[in-house]
Amino acid sequence: MKAFVKFCFFLIALSLPWYAVAQQNVTSPVSLDRIGDNLYEVKGGSGANGGAFIGEYGVLLIDAKMNQESVDQTIREIRKLTDKPIRFLVNTHSDGDHVSGNKFFPESVVFVAHANCRKEFFHPGRKGEPSSWSDPALEPYIPSVTFSNQMDLYVDAQKVELWYFGIGHTTGDIVVYFPHERIAFVGDQVFKGRVQLIHSYKGGNSFKHVETLEKMLETLDAEKFYSGHSELLDRDMIRVHINEMKELQKKIAGFMDKKNTLEEIRKEFSKDQSNIIETIYNEIAAAR
Repeated sequence: MKAFVKFCFFLIALSLPWYAVAQQNVTSPVSLDRIGDNLYEVKGGSGANGGAFIGEYGVLLIDAKMNQESVDQTIREIRKLTDKPIRFLVNTHSDGDHVSGNKFFPESVVFVAHANCRKEFFHPGRKGEPSSWSDPALEPYIPSVTFSNQMDLYVDAQKVELWYFGIGHTTGDIVVYFPHERIAFVGDQVFKGRVQLIHSYKGGNSFKHVETLEKMLETLDAEKFYSGHSELLDRDMIRVHINEMKELQKKIAGFMDKKNTLEEIRKEFSKDQSNIIETIYNEIAAAR
């Protein structure tokens, strides 16, 4: 009997790692959390946080999640609030966790993005693999309305401002600004609680990233900033992020002045900073 009990405990112990991993991979359901008048943050599901403005005559969405299940959940949540059509879907940039869900929305939706973002839909992947968006069948789900610097969208009589402040996380990141609420959606331009990601293979640049955020704060009087992968941010938190990036760049430049190699410099920082260290190192090396 004791041997049987021990065997049972052994089997349970074997199953625990798998169960723990399974629990970590559970995706929370999509929710629309109200953050203003008819304005919501779209959270949960597979993919980054986004946004939704629900007007009297239509809906504007910000970013698209990643798969059909999450898109279907998003639409179901919207239908609890309105039966009006989804008129616009704005992609803040071209990363898959923000745009892969485009193809699961009705073709009647107008997809909007920066001109560089549209180009990056066709950009090869990190390892050089061709883009799946080159498939002609997906053309209806690629942004058909683009802009260069600034554009206004009107959902009913409400103006929504789209701003491009420059290269940063990628070459095509934009800010979606609701001036009546002083709320901005910034996509992946600010990570908080995790290391900032810069997609060098898409033309992103950490030094331009800093300049872009400074320009954003100078231009917009936003008080609240919603990010694809962070909790709510305010102006002071973004200034702290900017200063942290500048300090990191300064430290890496100092190590390079002392002729330290990339691998030597990496050892001075935590492992999770490895990618941003390499990015900054390569940017400084290219400029010298």
